[in-house]
Amino acid sequence: MLISALLTASFCVLSEENQFKEWMSKHNRVYDTEEFYHRLHIFTENKRTVDRHNAGNHSYTMGLNQFSDMTFEEFRKFFLLTETQNCSVTKGGHVSRTGPYPEFVDWRMKGNFVTPVKNQGHCGSCWTFSTTGCLESVTAIATGKLIPLSEQQLIDCAKDFNNHGCFGGLPSQAFEYIKYSNGLMTEEDYPYKGYDGSCHFDPALAAAFVLDVVNITRYDEKAMVDAVARLNPVSFAFDVTSEFMHYKAGVYTSTQCKNTAGKVNHAVLAVGYGAEENDTPYWIVKNSWGEAWGIDGYFLIERGKNMCGLAACSSYPLPLV
Repeated sequence: MLISALLTASFCVLSEENQFKEWMSKHNRVYDTEEFYHRLHIFTENKRTVDRHNAGNHSYTMGLNQFSDMTFEEFRKFFLLTETQNCSVTKGGHVSRTGPYPEFVDWRMKGNFVTPVKNQGHCGSCWTFSTTGCLESVTAIATGKLIPLSEQQLIDCAKDFNNHGCFGGLPSQAFEYIKYSNGLMTEEDYPYKGYDGSCHFDPALAAAFVLDVVNITRYDEKAMVDAVARLNPVSFAFDVTSEFMHYKAGVYTSTQCKNTAGKVNHAVLAVGYGAEENDTPYWIVKNSWGEAWGIDGYFLIERGKNMCGLAACSSYPLPLV
């Protein structure tokens, strides 16, 4: 009996080590011996978290991904907003109509209005990708031209508007920067580096402009629906906890995250909404962690409950065309 148990334990350890090596090969990871066993331990704990979750009854599934050798503390340091951002707007400028609204909206299906998913790398610059994603879409809706815009310009140049480069910022503040700084250059003309640098903005090469910034009233998720249904995708921020880094598919919902404006730590882009067959409403959200994460770089999150504070600070720009 004891021998059998030891053999089983040894097989599990060997199996997890082999899985880790396969994962390393897939994600091009190379470690020295000490780091290998350190990362193996973290990978094993993450995999067990994924397996336990998927064995339960949940509205979403988890999976291994490019973050599976990281603790949440490491993940938070590299990929989330480390500077505290209190993004609340008590009364916003968005004026809602009464509807009715379609049951399903996806701006990716309406035309060439949403750029491909990008990857922020090891930089807490999600706020810049939420900003460019939204401005790319509203400009394309207005002009018919979808042009990838520069996140790096926002990292380098928008710090006077209470943004902090790779340490965080907010889309609403980035829209303000673009409005008052005479535009945003293209990704091609001001390419992404993924670290803080000096500002090289050339107004003569600006490709997109902001007439004004529209904030949606704090916690008014119905107004977010109104904006996405009638107008364009909407930037928002929310509170990411450790479970979210493992998200794979389904409608994300959480009891761990906070739903207040002062706790948001990740900015993304709502490109649509819908509802599951069991009537669970959700947002369709574009992330900035590459196409290998989640649902080809997207995720669904429960709608109508201010899940993880997602309705605390949503906004979008009015394009100047």
